[in-house]
Amino acid sequence: MARIRKSAELKAQPRQALWKIGKYIRLSRDDGNVVSESVVNQDKILNDEIPHFFEDGLYEVVDTYIDDGTSGTTDLERQDFQRMICDMKSGRINCIIVKNLSRAFRNSANQGHFLEEFIPLYNTRFISLYQPRIDTFLDPEVVHSLEVSITGFMNEQYAYKTSADVRRTFRHKRENGEFIGAFAPYGYTKDPTDKNSLVIDEEAAQTVRDIFSWFLSDGMSKAGIARRLNELGVPNPTAYKRSKGFRYENPHALQNDGLWNPTTITRMLQDSIYTGVMRQGRQRVISYKVHKRTSVPESEWFVVENAIPPIIDHEMFQAVQELHKRDTRTAPDQREVYLFSGFIRCADCKKGMSRHTAKNLVYYQCRTYRDKSKTQCSKHSIRLDVLEQVVLTALQKQIELVASLSSIIEEINNAPVVHTESLRLSAMLEQRKKEFERVSGLLDGLYMDWKNGDITRDQYRRMKEKI
Repeated sequence: MARIRKSAELKAQPRQALWKIGKYIRLSRDDGNVVSESVVNQDKILNDEIPHFFEDGLYEVVDTYIDDGTSGTTDLERQDFQRMICDMKSGRINCIIVKNLSRAFRNSANQGHFLEEFIPLYNTRFISLYQPRIDTFLDPEVVHSLEVSITGFMNEQYAYKTSADVRRTFRHKRENGEFIGAFAPYGYTKDPTDKNSLVIDEEAAQTVRDIFSWFLSDGMSKAGIARRLNELGVPNPTAYKRSKGFRYENPHALQNDGLWNPTTITRMLQDSIYTGVMRQGRQRVISYKVHKRTSVPESEWFVVENAIPPIIDHEMFQAVQELHKRDTRTAPDQREVYLFSGFIRCADCKKGMSRHTAKNLVYYQCRTYRDKSKTQCSKHSIRLDVLEQVVLTALQKQIELVASLSSIIEEINNAPVVHTESLRLSAMLEQRKKEFERVSGLLDGLYMDWKNGDITRDQYRRMKEKI
């Protein structure tokens, strides 16, 4: 009976809680390199103060959560803050300690929600060392105090003022053609003496020149250029920046394998920065609290000519833009653009037709039927030699039409003056003029195809002789 009573007495004794501590540290963008606000110094302050809050020794530091160089106005940007919340929900930690409220919050609404609702819901102790001193375990009502509310409001106002000052500074720099991005565009690097000035990075700039030259002079497609760069072992822009020691993440890709792709080539070929034109302010955040970016109308961009040294001259850039309007494609094992690439479309589904070879003969076949679904379109196919003859015949007929245009005009001029007939002939003349313009365009296009390297000299001569 005595043992039973002793056991009952032990069960009746309250058990002291073990505090599983998570230290939260944040270094904001505007802190810069101030030693007093450094991550190392914040951690030292927390470590020094922790024993004073847990004199019974029933605690353990489970983890340290660090958001280095992030804003405090939104929780979504702070990855380690989110990780801390998950650990609190799972019970991994039951105590959070920070240097002061501004390290944890600069949004009074989020501060109130976190301290008054979130912390009690998960039975978590929250400690702030300074401004003001808070311990929700010893004084749960302190979160409702006027001092805490005023501190949250002042922190939010400070964040707003800082954000406004930064926006004004950025606007001024953009108007002057100063670069304000975190990373220089590929082909450039920040001037070591002035972070708002760009200088040419000759190693990357040579790759830029090669890309423009291959596309314009050699007739290579974007896919072909990407393959050549990969074969040569040239790292793509993301991999290149990382090789230089930058902590760069490509905003257009979830993961990066270091390889070039046609999308990257396209983006570079259309970027006027390589002509020395600085275009900034294409996006902006909704507010200092909502950091989601939205597109800005082109009329509101900051555009400054000759802001940086050019890598590509204006003439080459404009020629590339004209050529870029063509929808060109190459086969997986080819580098150069085929004569009819981007021009052949299925008469039914209006989709492009793909080139393939069978029994040493080249065909164009409906891509929808061939690659996607045999129920969505019919098996349309045409041999390349037949297609060439059809196009040549059509060109010859159009040229004959142009040659007879003068006689048609003479016939109209000599016809009897009859009002209805005059209207008919006028309409015919207008139609023939439009056909003449269209045929002229076709002839010009045939000549440009030869000059751009889309067809060989022999092909051009053969077609010209038949015409």
